[in-house]
Amino acid sequence: MTTFLTTPSALSPTRIRLALLALTLGGFGIGCSEFVAMGLLPNLARDLLPNVFAVSSEQANGQAGLLVTAYAAGVVVGAPTVAAAVARWPRKIVLLWLLVAIILGTVASALLPSFGLILLARFISALPHGAYFGIAALVAGSLMGPGKRGRGVALVLGGLTVANVIGVPFVTFIGQQTSWRVSYLIVAGIFVVALVAVLVTVPNLPGDRSATMRKELTAFRRPQVWLTVAIGAIGFGGFFCTYTYVSPIVTTVTGLTVGFVPWALATVGLGMTFGNLIGGWASDHALKRSMIFFFVLLIAALVELLILVSNPVGLFAGLFVLGLASSALSPIIQSRLMDVAGESQSIAAALNHSALNFGNALGPIFGGLALAAGLGYIAPIWVGIVLSLFGIALAVTAFAVERRTRRRHAQHGGPSIDPEPVSGVEPGPKGYSAAVAGDSGASLVR
Repeated sequence: MTTFLTTPSALSPTRIRLALLALTLGGFGIGCSEFVAMGLLPNLARDLLPNVFAVSSEQANGQAGLLVTAYAAGVVVGAPTVAAAVARWPRKIVLLWLLVAIILGTVASALLPSFGLILLARFISALPHGAYFGIAALVAGSLMGPGKRGRGVALVLGGLTVANVIGVPFVTFIGQQTSWRVSYLIVAGIFVVALVAVLVTVPNLPGDRSATMRKELTAFRRPQVWLTVAIGAIGFGGFFCTYTYVSPIVTTVTGLTVGFVPWALATVGLGMTFGNLIGGWASDHALKRSMIFFFVLLIAALVELLILVSNPVGLFAGLFVLGLASSALSPIIQSRLMDVAGESQSIAAALNHSALNFGNALGPIFGGLALAAGLGYIAPIWVGIVLSLFGIALAVTAFAVERRTRRRHAQHGGPSIDPEPVSGVEPGPKGYSAAVAGDSGASLVR
């Protein structure tokens, strides 16, 4: 049977907007799935670890934080492997199968009886996470056209940030009133709607026919790829170390009732929404300076929380800036990865989520260790500051190494390594624009 491919240039503006909205809806579901455990952490700990909770709620919450770590570990493992394996496949087909896998994993998370089995389900349901965002970002870039890569990335990630404003607080509230299991079933329903929307609206774009698993994995030969992954992993550990324990921080440190937890989550989500929009624009205009600036802002937000977390106004102000700074960094780091990965664009687009979720795994682990040591709920904020300082140090190091490498090659008359991209354009194959690198079905601009 012949498959007819639709080029973005042949689509109406309405169809393009609906397709972008469908991709964003998938990101919205992923945001709900990833972050709902933060708001319901005490509920999960009480229900799944009753014996530990009866002895110490801090230890139970720390152990329940492993559910966040398990999900993050699934993203870390799945993002590069799944993205590299499916780079040749038609991108709509890939997106549909990824959504089916996420639905099954989320339903399992809601229905399985024990902590260990749910831990495994969270890991499995996260495997498609990074590949979905990576492929969706490439599709969005194709639909939006040349020179708008950062904004395409930010649009898809926008679903995740909006989830933190609306979806996560709503699902958290429902879970508090009923059961955390109901919350995960609601999230599975969101993915079903996203699946139908992608099926109906997203055009049949081909994959990169020249891509192979071996070719995609050559990205790991580039030192700048490793440095950028480390920047995201360690730097974002600072955000997740604090955000994972936001529920007990609100109720125990600030002294507010549990009803304020959804509002705290919404405040972080509102900051993330603004940050995502700003970060998408910044990554297209001044990527390196923007990365340093938002890391500094992230550290400033953590310091403010450390000082003023006992005051409700200080808490909510700090959470807003924390969400803004962290979310602005996400499209910046993803654009940086796509700049330095050469032709391995599918894996580069997904690696950002491996990096950030490695931080999502590190944060709860180190924060949980601090809680298990009896240092109290203020300790994860201290740990977050340390991790974020390491992140900014790695960014400065990466940029310095790149400058020295470029200078050395220029002095010896050799080609530049990892060239500085023109605003909004990455060094993709054969000089094509970043937004459509590897998209043989898109309108390519030399």
